[in-house]
Amino acid sequence: MHPAKSVIGFTTASGAGYGLLAWLAIAPYLWPMAVEQSFGLVAFGIAFALVVGGLLSSTFHLGHPERAWRAMSQWRSSWLSREGVAAIVTFIPTGLYAISWVFMGENTGNAGIIGLVGAAMSLITVYCTSMIYGSLKTIPAWHNAATAPAYLVLSLMTGGLLFLMLTRLWGYDVGATGSETVLLLLLAGLLTKVFYWHKIKTQKPVSTAESATGLGAFGKVSLLESPHTSDNYLLKEMGFRIARKHASKLRIISAITLFLLPIIILMMGPATSLSGIVAVSSATVGIITERWLFFAEAKHVVTLYYGESKV
Repeated sequence: MHPAKSVIGFTTASGAGYGLLAWLAIAPYLWPMAVEQSFGLVAFGIAFALVVGGLLSSTFHLGHPERAWRAMSQWRSSWLSREGVAAIVTFIPTGLYAISWVFMGENTGNAGIIGLVGAAMSLITVYCTSMIYGSLKTIPAWHNAATAPAYLVLSLMTGGLLFLMLTRLWGYDVGATGSETVLLLLLAGLLTKVFYWHKIKTQKPVSTAESATGLGAFGKVSLLESPHTSDNYLLKEMGFRIARKHASKLRIISAITLFLLPIIILMMGPATSLSGIVAVSSATVGIITERWLFFAEAKHVVTLYYGESKV
């Protein structure tokens, strides 16, 4: 698939934003966090900026962005529609929780319960996003058991790194358990992505040029001439190719910057503001690389009619 910048921006930014919102809701029940207005303003400001920025970025990939609202009408059958509905609903509890934290000085009790509802809705929204891709049988690289868990873990992981950075900047003490929780998420994320990469590399093709054309009984099928004299939408969007050697290098870069460097930083200690910023910066490079690969390595079955031998 063509790795469009708008979709990469959407999946990276909104995932981290929803992850940070979940952390902000759960944290007061894990560590004693004094309600500080400036922290709430910045933390929720970053979270909502990432979510809104990501959602707006996704509309740039549409032919008619002004019609995006119509997608929400098909929530009974479309994961894209469900994601849109879930995203809007999520703003209600998370917005109320942010108001309670920043303007009313409350992050537990009734406000905390609303925050937990917002955390649950945030993760539901991320799950819906993952299923937009995971439900596509026509793209075998996405239609597997690792897609949804990877989205959820990466969301909580990147949100957790942002949360740790902010708490260090404001001097909050989340203890060793805070770093250890994010560390476990980093390890889970690494294992999930290694499993995903291994699976798409070793899985048997679900379709071949022979099965797609129905000419397998006559022998091996090869493309004599392209169906079009120039590139069309299908080739531009679904016929993107990446060399195996480049994919391997990018996987290594992603694994190092998204997982290994943040893991090393968290294990080195003691926790400082600088280490938090470095970890977030490294993870940002890694998650963008990982998202680019997620789209670039995916092959649509329609490419079998344009020269691919198997998908």
